[in-house]
Amino acid sequence: MAPGAEGPGGRAGGIHDGHRKRVKAEFLARGLEGMSDHRVLELLLFYTRPQGDVNPLAHTLISRFGSLSGVFNATYEQLLAVKGVGENTATLIKLVPALGGRYLQDRVDLEQVFHHTWQLRELMEPCFFGARNEMVYLACFDGKHKLIACRKLSEGVVDAASVTTRQVLAAALECNATRVVLAHNHVSGIATPSAEDIMTTRHLMDTLRSVGIGLWDHLIVVDGDMVSMRESGYLEGR
Repeated sequence: MAPGAEGPGGRAGGIHDGHRKRVKAEFLARGLEGMSDHRVLELLLFYTRPQGDVNPLAHTLISRFGSLSGVFNATYEQLLAVKGVGENTATLIKLVPALGGRYLQDRVDLEQVFHHTWQLRELMEPCFFGARNEMVYLACFDGKHKLIACRKLSEGVVDAASVTTRQVLAAALECNATRVVLAHNHVSGIATPSAEDIMTTRHLMDTLRSVGIGLWDHLIVVDGDMVSMRESGYLEGR
């Protein structure tokens, strides 16, 4: 079988059956608490390589990409370039962060009334889960602060996403929004707004105000952190 192929492992698979059962039982009993990164990845690989020892491949992936999150953030092509990784494995690995983001988004209650920045963080962070490129989202709210819709406006290459005033205005008017929240991520890992972020935000605020729509906030999201431009004082006096 060619390198990267994903078929049964023959007789060798039986040797590892007991180990697979123990790892699965460990997860069902305690979840991922206390489980090493390579063991977590090994558990995932059980489902694309039904027999044989996947421990070496799990270690190889962690070593190649630096961490568990590095493995999940790798591109499909980068994963396929690793010996022992075939299409099924690469697809499943890419599915995990995408599925995690969808799960978090699905938990948002559209009847929830939003008043606080922490609520906006819970709403917006899942949109950027596992993102490799810079993206821009707009959350639209009615007059009672209930969420109407959360729309993706733009996605670009690293540090190059852009959004026009026309896009924001069109989305807000289409949703019949009273207030909106703009959010984008910095793939650099630094949540501090740039001079361009500040200028764009103030221009959007003035434009939206002219048609009776309030710009509630502009959030900048990075892994594990978020900056509210309103709470940080960048929108004072506007």
